[in-house]
Parts: sequence; structure tokens; C-alpha cells
Amino acid sequence: MAKSPEKQADLQRHYRRHVRPSLKKTAWLLRVTEHKDKPVPLFIVKERVHPNGNGNPEPASERPHLQRRGILYGPAQRRCLPVLRSIVSRVEDEAGIPLELHRFFSGNSITFRGNLPLDEETGYKLALIFKLRERVSQMDRVELIARRVERFTREEAAYWHSRMTNFGDAANRWARSGLRTMLGGQPNDPAVEDMLLRLRDSR
Repeated sequence: MAKSPEKQADLQRHYRRHVRPSLKKTAWLLRVTEHKDKPVPLFIVKERVHPNGNGNPEPASERPHLQRRGILYGPAQRRCLPVLRSIVSRVEDEAGIPLELHRFFSGNSITFRGNLPLDEETGYKLALIFKLRERVSQMDRVELIARRVERFTREEAAYWHSRMTNFGDAANRWARSGLRTMLGGQPNDPAVEDMLLRLRDSR
């Protein structure tokens, strides 16, 4: 069901006043956009990378840039959406006030297009989910991976993201393959459905 014009206007005001100001300093962001060769909407998670590694982007030639860490769309996105809503609902601004980002993913149709700020924990978790769902065709496994990543601590999410991105192409690929199996099991394993049902019931 589409949002009423009043709710749409309220959401736009909320974005301008509370969400958009956090984008300049956020460690990560989620871009909700459209590409002609992908189902809409397309989710792109990006990390703000500092070339000098210390978070102080000086001189000007070493300013931070946004690096894409994963995309999500289509059936996998729809299957993971309840988990994604839960994860992004915990994002707060610098004063510790919830940004209520889950409001942008309510209803059956996501009409929002733009950037949403993410803290480090949320960014790592979304990056893991977006990358690990690649090459997985069984939607129960995709959802199981997402639900198990949601339960990671910030430190666990950061560690596994590092293992998947910082050790060279071969080692990164092996880490993704191993973690994909560790969290989502093997294709057509009946234990996948059993574990998924238990996780759903434990919420």
C-alpha cells in the first residue's frame, strides 16, 4: 500500500531536518537508487574511506571517498527487508537520537530515493549481507545469512568484513565462501529451514 501524501510529506520533512544533516560525517551510507538494468529500488552500501587511514583527511589530495561495498536488489532484497529494517532502526545521530531510518522502508513499495547515513556497525552488517548473498539462489539461505549477521556484535561484523576485503583477491574470495557456508549452510540442506524458523521465532 502506498503512503498517503501527508505521510510522504512528513517523511520528507523528517529527512531534511534529522537525517540529511548526518550524511556529511557518517562512516557509511546506504544509497537507494535506480539502475536501468536492475529491479527497483537498488540498494548500494558505501564506506567512507580515508586514504591516510587516520580519519583526518589532510592534505586536500587525501580527502576521503565513498567506496561501494555491496548491492542488493530483487528477490534477495525483498526477503531480507524485515531484517534490514531492524538493523537500520538502531542508527542514531551524534546526540544519540534515533534517526528512524526504518520509516523509509515501510509498506510494500519503497518510494524513497537518496542517501541514508549509517554508523559503523550498521555499515559492516549491511556490507556483509549484500556481499554474502551473491551466488546464493536459495532464498531461505539468503534470509538465514541476514538474520545471523544481524546478531553479530560490532566487533564481529568489523572483523569478518575485514577478512572479506583486506587480504587480496584469493583470500577475500575464500573468506566469503567460508562465511557464506558457516552462516547459510549448504544448498538444499534441510537444516537451513529448521534454523531459519528458530531464528524467526526468537525475535
